[in-house]
Amino acid sequence: MAITALPDSRTEPDGSAVIRVLSYNIRSMRDDEDALARVIRACRPDLVFIQEAPRFFRWRKHAARLAAKSDLVMLTGGATATGPMLLCSLRATVERTEDVLLPLTPGLHRRGFATAVVRIGAARIGLLSCHLSLQTDERYAQSGMLLDRLTAMDVPYAIVAGDLNDRPTGRSFRRLAAELQDCWAVAPWGGEYTSTPDDPHQRIDAILATEGVQVLGCGVPLDIPGITGSDLRAATDHLPVLAALRVPAVGAHAV
Repeated sequence: MAITALPDSRTEPDGSAVIRVLSYNIRSMRDDEDALARVIRACRPDLVFIQEAPRFFRWRKHAARLAAKSDLVMLTGGATATGPMLLCSLRATVERTEDVLLPLTPGLHRRGFATAVVRIGAARIGLLSCHLSLQTDERYAQSGMLLDRLTAMDVPYAIVAGDLNDRPTGRSFRRLAAELQDCWAVAPWGGEYTSTPDDPHQRIDAILATEGVQVLGCGVPLDIPGITGSDLRAATDHLPVLAALRVPAVGAHAV
């Protein structure tokens, strides 16, 4: 059955949390910042996994301004993770954060992960925002490092989101999807392709979740109140991915 609308955020009586998760490559806020903030705000996310956050002069000021315009707060990342960043709503109680730098390959841009552990309701969730390499072999190695980092976070449930620079048929994407749920594949909603806004033809951005997280819907938000095609085209050079997920309470059996 087609999913017509994503569920709103809520905490269930059993303590499980229905959360709205957004992944977005924002190209260092070099495009229309107001359009970008309008898109993020209209998605009403609890958690935002950013890629290509500002990294240079006064980057913290720029990141904080985007968070404020989007009715969110900055959680971690940015220049300290070489681009990946996490924003959150006030629903999230932060347990810990860590920005991780990956090994540098000479001649290539250094990559990193922005990670955190948060609680929403009685759910405890590991978060990892990533932007994997353009180079095939380095990207594959980074996908393995990503899975290792999730294991090291030692959390009952986790969400990974980002610009994978790989299509679902690629070996790095397939490596991640073999261990994690590809949320679009589980419960497609909205649009599929994330690149480019002017000519959507490939899915290289994704939201993934560990087993036990229930995927209620996931895709590019093309038809929700407050989002226009002109804003999506003006905001950045990627389309966002929005998902609604139900995360069980700590100690609950996965469903």
